[in-house]
Amino acid sequence: MDKALLDILACPSCKGSLHYKKSQQELICPACRVAYPIRDDIPVMLTDEARELAADEEVK
Repeated sequence: MDKALLDILACPSCKGSLHYKKSQQELICPACRVAYPIRDDIPVMLTDEARELAADEEVK
């Protein structure tokens, strides 16, 4: 994930910052507790495509 792109992306729901989770190719919003997928190096920033994080899942 390009650092410059990550710096300008924000959660579409709360407009908060996102954390890149390289192992799962996802962008995590800790405030909303959702993960947005990255497919073919393109972040899919659609709320319908986001998955909710499990209660025990780490947000960083």
